[in-house]
Amino acid sequence: MVLCPVIGKLLQKHVVLASASPRRQEILSNAGLRFEVVPSRFKEKLPKASFPTPHAYAVETAKQKALEVASRMYQKDLRAPDIVIGADTIVAVEGLILEKPVDKQDAYHMLSRLSGKEHSVFTGVAIVHCCSHDASFEVFRWEGGGLDGMDGQLDTHVSDFHEETRVKFSELSEELLWEYIDSGEPMDKAGGYGIQALGGMLVEHVCGDFLNVVGFPLNRFCKELARLYYPPRAQDVQRLKHDSIPAVDTFEDLSDAEGGGPDPAGSHEGGRGGEKAGERPQALGAPHADLNGAAENRPPFPTGLLELMDAFKASKALFTACKLQVFDVLQDQGPLKAADVARRIDASTGGTERLLDACVALGLLDRTDRGYSNTEAATLHLVSDGEHSLHGLAMYHDDHVWDLLTHLDRAVREGAGPTHRALGAMQAEPLCQDAPHEGAEGTLRFMRAAHGLGTLTARHVATAFDLSRFSSACDLGGCTGALARELAQEYPRLQVTVFDRPEVIELSGRFQPEGPQTGRIRFLPGHVFQDALPEADLYVLSGILQDLPGDKVHELLSRISNSCKPGGGILVVEAAPAEEAAEAVAPARIPRLRTLSPSDHQQLLRRHGFRDVQVARAGALLRVVLGTRAAP
Repeated sequence: MVLCPVIGKLLQKHVVLASASPRRQEILSNAGLRFEVVPSRFKEKLPKASFPTPHAYAVETAKQKALEVASRMYQKDLRAPDIVIGADTIVAVEGLILEKPVDKQDAYHMLSRLSGKEHSVFTGVAIVHCCSHDASFEVFRWEGGGLDGMDGQLDTHVSDFHEETRVKFSELSEELLWEYIDSGEPMDKAGGYGIQALGGMLVEHVCGDFLNVVGFPLNRFCKELARLYYPPRAQDVQRLKHDSIPAVDTFEDLSDAEGGGPDPAGSHEGGRGGEKAGERPQALGAPHADLNGAAENRPPFPTGLLELMDAFKASKALFTACKLQVFDVLQDQGPLKAADVARRIDASTGGTERLLDACVALGLLDRTDRGYSNTEAATLHLVSDGEHSLHGLAMYHDDHVWDLLTHLDRAVREGAGPTHRALGAMQAEPLCQDAPHEGAEGTLRFMRAAHGLGTLTARHVATAFDLSRFSSACDLGGCTGALARELAQEYPRLQVTVFDRPEVIELSGRFQPEGPQTGRIRFLPGHVFQDALPEADLYVLSGILQDLPGDKVHELLSRISNSCKPGGGILVVEAAPAEEAAEAVAPARIPRLRTLSPSDHQQLLRRHGFRDVQVARAGALLRVVLGTRAAP
């Protein structure tokens, strides 16, 4: 239900809330506003002492949050939303600004300062109106080695305001203070309390907008929208109060193309690009409204679908930056200007700058007056020689998987092997005799990808269950030994064998670090479907069963069952279904070709003589199954 006519007029616009706050989302949703949530990446480190008042600090922070989201969304795909809303709530007492506490002790100091006193809660709000010109759906268009297609301009107009609410705390005892702090509620709240929940017990009285203290001044927000979109008609001036939300009949004579009012930027004469006075650009992809309010019945703006269509562009930008060693250059020598990076990677300055800006929009790089530098995530995972690098995985996707997906339509029609590999069978390939890795270089490329992903997930797998009862383990298709090393490190008496194809074992030495656990790891060449399996108490299958044909699954499990002694075990590691993921890995994830449920795994292992089958999660991506070999 739309509670305010002004908000009702925004239903046909693409509105973005630049905040992850569930309280702000709830307030605006309850008012009937439809919006997309895109949390801002703006680092809230503005120097507080440079602002004349606390509310000026809150307003500027809100503005920077909203502008960062508008810029990032536009740089990503040259399609800006109509409106971006930013907000920042602070608590001020005796001239001191209190934001969210960093730990329990900080929360204690904040609440002690508020005890028995009246303080102010300020929420700064920024409404950014966006209009892009000469924009194209194409983010990148490669021409003559340069990166082109990002020349469209994004125009923004910012309207901002603040709201103040006075709040009086009761005198708080030490016991009450720590009881409230130990509840965990203060840790994500400005000033260290949430008035809408347990923190309400601390409050003696409130003077002003209650929702402002919760996190968003809805009443003032509606008034500002009314002022921006619907200035009073001359004949209505006398009957409108200065500080009231316009009544419904104030909007009856609206007649612009969207059913809205004048340009919120205040352009009442000769609009930009030949626009008539009072008109606003239509939202990209949004249908036009008729004069009878038909926009109220429009379907929701297909933001998710449009992002899905454009998602490959972000991936290609990431892959290209990895291929050109951008993150390595910035790690060694950054921050650098675009021209300096271009010289080091032997590329054009214009194309390099656009690629760098795209990486900034994707959150991979930071940009300051000094130049471009890696973000923490890029340093950790995209520098090629990092301990936790996923550079090899990015290159495998760019050089191998990208080509497979380029011809996916043909593979789907023909039912050929590339369909299977392209949709996520990468982890099964080391066991397949016909895996096309294009010789040693192709095998090495695959191993780099598998090593990066394996290093990232190995500890989660090794600690999903207590495996200390086993004295030996064999990782079938263990590739570079990333999981083997983690098992040996976690269980000091465990001897681990990595069993994989001869060409993989031959190259595995390139991935071996120094360490005391390496003496308990051996690499043995062989084919799991042809050669005798090494003896072991525990057999490990990582990312294999989901991607093998049914007859091969049973053949492999039968071979393991025959080799495993009573009391021995099998550890199966598979990708968890997307809906079970503990955290979002991407906006959308293509499912595996076949997903086995926990009951499927239990039935499968029991069929081959394993009992006491247990299932556990291993981090955000994986599911681990442990079965014990029963006596014949």
